[in-house]
Amino acid sequence: MSKLPCTLRLARGSDIQQIAVMSRCLIEVGLHGWTWHPTRIARALRGRETCVLVAEVEGRFAGFAITEFGDARAHLSLFAVQPAHQRRGIGLAMIEWIMESVLTAGITQIDVEMRSNNFAARCFYEALGFLPTGQLAGYYQNIETAVRMQRRLGLPATTSTQ
Repeated sequence: MSKLPCTLRLARGSDIQQIAVMSRCLIEVGLHGWTWHPTRIARALRGRETCVLVAEVEGRFAGFAITEFGDARAHLSLFAVQPAHQRRGIGLAMIEWIMESVLTAGITQIDVEMRSNNFAARCFYEALGFLPTGQLAGYYQNIETAVRMQRRLGLPATTSTQ
C-alpha cells in the first residue's frame, strides 16, 4: 500500500469520543469494561504532562496517540490507527512526531507496552529501534501478558554489535 499524506495536530475536546471508541474497539477488545472511556480521555487531554496527538487523512480522523511525559522518560500510553489506514505511514508519522517532542522536552527514553500476542505492533516498534525490556504477566486486567519495549532517543534506530 502507498503512504497516505496525513495531518498531525493536538487533540481537541471534539476528538474525545472518537479516541475513546477507537481505544475500546481496537485496543481494549476482549478486556472487561472500558478503561480508556471518554472521561479518562478528557482527563488526559487536560493533563499538563500528557500529549494527545491526532492524525487526520483528508480531514477525517485516522489515528491517535497519548503520551505521558515524565522527568526522565516518556510513556506511550495509547496508540492506534484506523484499520483502513494501517501500514500507510500514519503510525510512523505519529511516532516520529512523538519522539521529536520527547527529545525537545529533554527526555531521552520512551516506553510502551503491548499485548504479547500483538506481533504486528512488536515488529513496528522493533523497526523503530525499540527493544523489549520484559514481560508483565497479567498486565491487561489479569487476562493477558504485556511486552514492555523501550527506545533510548538520541541513539540510532538500529544498533550493531562490534
